[in-house]
Amino acid sequence: MNKITIKQSQFNSNLERRKRFGQIIYFLLLSCVLIGIAGLLVLLIRILFDGVDWLNWHFITNFPSRHPELAGMKSAIFGTIWTIALTGVFTVPIGIGAAVYLEEYSPKNWFTQIIEINISNLAGVPSIVYGLLGLALFVQWMSIGRAVLAGALTLTLLVLPIVILASREAIKAVPDSYRQASYALGATKWETQKSVVLPSAMPSILTGVILALSRAIGEAAPIIAISALVYLTFIPTNPLSRFTVMPIQIFNWVSRPQDEFRGLAAAGIIILLLILLGMNSIAIYLRNRYQKQSEE
Repeated sequence: MNKITIKQSQFNSNLERRKRFGQIIYFLLLSCVLIGIAGLLVLLIRILFDGVDWLNWHFITNFPSRHPELAGMKSAIFGTIWTIALTGVFTVPIGIGAAVYLEEYSPKNWFTQIIEINISNLAGVPSIVYGLLGLALFVQWMSIGRAVLAGALTLTLLVLPIVILASREAIKAVPDSYRQASYALGATKWETQKSVVLPSAMPSILTGVILALSRAIGEAAPIIAISALVYLTFIPTNPLSRFTVMPIQIFNWVSRPQDEFRGLAAAGIIILLLILLGMNSIAIYLRNRYQKQSEE
């Protein structure tokens, strides 16, 4: 009886110790989250404080200028829209198609394993490497020139591994019973993919796509290698037009010595954040819509 009591007391003391340790870990993790949120809030408040006075209609409709009171982001905004739109056109079908093939159709052999390893490695390559690759491949070898199309193709190479990996994980998460039920009803493999697997995986696929495009819209290093333009007084009219993008324009203003240009850079960051929020809002809407359809 005494042995049982001793063991019970030891168990209770160990339990209390584990609970205290769990509470310490909880507060440490919570502190990490709060520190990150606090840093983000400080950054956002500073940007709003510096840039809100420069936000007006002329800032959106004017072209860049050497005079801060006349400067705007019209060319950079339209260049960004053109670049991201073309990047999405190239990235979405190629990325999802590659993910479907690798996950559902490809044979499981050494060649497929090499492809999968390379895709995972490409997701971590620095963006400037893609910029130099785009400069050599699209601008010089394919003779596209420093055009919107070359920038979009370069950004496609940058974000394509991310879309493929996210789409593969989404397809892999679809229960295999869905496929077997479709085959039992007489559907072919492609009909199963089109009507069962992809609709079920689409919410997660859209999340991966929008995160990839959000990364692309904020990249400056690849576009500097492709475009290298910061002073443009026209907007792109076709995929072969010269262009600039918002991150390059913001970087140019930040590097200026005048304080007024730093205010313009903060205003440009606010516009860029608004575009990102708009993209994320559309992604959330589409994701919820597809999720409801798949549940029905």
